[in-house]
Amino acid sequence: MKKARYHHGDLRAALIEAATLLVEQKGPDRLTMSDASRAAGVSTAAPYRYFADGDALLDAIASGGMERHKAAMQEASDAHPLGSEEAVAAIGVAYIRFATRESGVFKLMFSLTRTHGRNPGLMQKGRETFGVLLRHLSHRYGAPIDDPSILERGLKLWTFVHGLSFLLIDDKVSAMDIPLDLPAMVADAARRFMRDP
Repeated sequence: MKKARYHHGDLRAALIEAATLLVEQKGPDRLTMSDASRAAGVSTAAPYRYFADGDALLDAIASGGMERHKAAMQEASDAHPLGSEEAVAAIGVAYIRFATRESGVFKLMFSLTRTHGRNPGLMQKGRETFGVLLRHLSHRYGAPIDDPSILERGLKLWTFVHGLSFLLIDDKVSAMDIPLDLPAMVADAARRFMRDP
């Protein structure tokens, strides 16, 4: 495993980087503050200058993951017209590719720590990430982002890519020898879910 390098004045970032690597290697359930300290090359007391406990460190890892996830979705959709099926499909593919590339962090993002659900910053980042998709749906259908019809359509698209993400992470698709053209499948789902009733 690549070891995070601690540079003076950037201990917090070094700890998050080291802990993120451990989450990818071992999974979020097995991360300890002492493991993160060793991986960052600092004393076991050092993390407590920035994080009250392991949950706080996990929240910081989840926060960084949400930022990268949102950025990937936004960048993918920016290459297509606002509200287009192509933009929505690009968001879906970016969602799944992030999930399979950073599967440990992705699992952490959707498995609440004891403090995650009470962390307004994390909850807001989750809403903003979902908002990348909702903005396109809102534009396409001429309704506010918080309109029930937009939220329902967004939820249908989200459940599709989220479920497929976990099937791929858990190696269920290849284990069943199912052929998968990911961009084509997501594009087909986008067309179906965005079709007017």
